[in-house]
Amino acid sequence: MSDRARKRPFRWHIVVFLAPAVLIYTAIMIIPLFGTLNLSLFARAEDGSRVFVGLANFQTLFGDPRWSDSFWNATSNNLWFFVIHMLVQNPIGIALAAILSAPKLRFAAFYRTAIFIPAILSFVIVGFVWKLILSPLWGVAPTFMDALGLGDWFAPWLGLERSALTTLALISVWQFVGIPMMLIYAALLSIPDEVLEAAEMDGITGTSQFWKIKLPLILPTIGIISILTFVGNFNAFDLIYVTQGALAGPNFTTDILGSFLFRTFFGFQLQLGDPHMGATVATVMFAIILVGVSIYLFGVQTRLRRYQF
Repeated sequence: MSDRARKRPFRWHIVVFLAPAVLIYTAIMIIPLFGTLNLSLFARAEDGSRVFVGLANFQTLFGDPRWSDSFWNATSNNLWFFVIHMLVQNPIGIALAAILSAPKLRFAAFYRTAIFIPAILSFVIVGFVWKLILSPLWGVAPTFMDALGLGDWFAPWLGLERSALTTLALISVWQFVGIPMMLIYAALLSIPDEVLEAAEMDGITGTSQFWKIKLPLILPTIGIISILTFVGNFNAFDLIYVTQGALAGPNFTTDILGSFLFRTFFGFQLQLGDPHMGATVATVMFAIILVGVSIYLFGVQTRLRRYQF
């Protein structure tokens, strides 16, 4: 047979099945992305026309103190927001998954559902409810802490500059801890029974089995959770806006890149919106996320493949 006859026919059905997803993704993701990148290279002239300025907007964002101070404040707050999720949310999610995967635990399905429910709630509901709970005037938190003898420990955490951002991060942890819990839970269930039986024959049981056998085997899933946490936190906006408003009070201490982008693009109160500078901020956010994801894909994931089945 000739080489041409040996070639496999082109699989058109693959194109047919992929085309809708590719078209939708292109329409709502790729085209807006390039539109944003293009918008960041222009500025508004005095007569209202668009003028190509190249990278001048980025120079303004990083070099002009009126912009750079707000940008670096939002970036550092966003980094702290992410660190709290990594140090609190994901370890708690791993611990909950380990507990709920115990075969002898009763009502495990109920506990999983109860923990995961906040993740499907609206940001508006979560933000409004927690503002009511933590309110020093009509919230239940002061009364509850008084009943426990901890009344002196209560403070208006959402209204204090030193605690507002951390409080919001912990509220976000409460809302989304169910996601890493369920992913880790699924990873633990996927471990072959033969591996666990072999460990038990070697005398490795209980907590020791989790640290020596299960944890190394779920490292790829933990890596995926970490990068999802990174992307989600550097795209965060809703909770800050609902609880603290567009100005991200008090005194911009809860301002993150998402809220900074909102004020820059659309404007707020006395600040006029500038779509071109807003697109510049969005482009920088995209670059930060792209760098973080690239580091994970090329620096971390390749090393975790040895633990995959």
